[in-house]
Amino acid sequence: MANVTAQLVKELRELTGSGMMDCKKALMAVEGDIDKAADWLRENGILKAQKKSSRIAAEGLVRTEFNEDHTEAAIVEVNSETDFVAKNEEFVTFVEKMAKQALTKVAATMDDFLALDLDGDGKTIKEELTEKVAKIGENMNIRRFDKMNEEGVKYVGYTHGGGRIGVIIGLKTEAAFDEIEQIGKDVAMQVASMAPKFVSAAEVAQDWLESEKKILKEALLNENPNKAAMADKIVEGQIKKELKEVCLTEQAFVKDSDKSVKQYVEEAAKALGKAVEIVSMKRYEVGEGLEKKEENFAEEVAAQMNK
Repeated sequence: MANVTAQLVKELRELTGSGMMDCKKALMAVEGDIDKAADWLRENGILKAQKKSSRIAAEGLVRTEFNEDHTEAAIVEVNSETDFVAKNEEFVTFVEKMAKQALTKVAATMDDFLALDLDGDGKTIKEELTEKVAKIGENMNIRRFDKMNEEGVKYVGYTHGGGRIGVIIGLKTEAAFDEIEQIGKDVAMQVASMAPKFVSAAEVAQDWLESEKKILKEALLNENPNKAAMADKIVEGQIKKELKEVCLTEQAFVKDSDKSVKQYVEEAAKALGKAVEIVSMKRYEVGEGLEKKEENFAEEVAAQMNK
């Protein structure tokens, strides 16, 4: 049997919001695996929410960058310890510079990215980051980046909350960027607000689908054992409903809930007279999945005064 520590219980509580004893019981049932424990809580009706919650807490900024004709795009997230630093002009400039680097340089991994020559003077991005940390006086971290450049695709971006959320949408079309810019922005705003997991039902990961079916079936049977004969049919109905929430094209369009996002794009394309198809998306939210250090400002001031 796995050693279920107090730290593991604490982490599961923060992840799911469930009670301490329930978290301990779940961890013991799955040999200490936190992800499986969260699923176990759902299966046993303890965790009702269909989405695992994760603490969105680390500060920083997301920035997007595009080439001139919007056939290439990049997105980057850089974290800081405090919101104060995230609004610092030097920090903002640094993040924007990192987005440009992600667009114009070739890097497959974060290590590759950090090793890039920043300005052609031999100084790497990692060295520049170290200097910024020393100057600003707060830890900073380039967390992630992506570059998008699929043939025949135009990219449109949207940034929300001053850089708390950044989205890039890829539209396959022969139309010029200025012709599809508003369509792309509308869809990107949809992604920012509704956070879909997949572009369309056709792109749903099979392992995710099978996992959801298993969780929903276990939850159903635990609550209603007498529905065993109908369980598969009921779960299929639940999955269809869930796909309308997690698939971008199937979601109700936020600007007109009478139509889906797919219908909106099809109607806009028809009015334009040129085919337009959503083929890709990237959505970054600052600090998603990261845990912020809990701080008590009053205690911090008192500690400073007592030095």
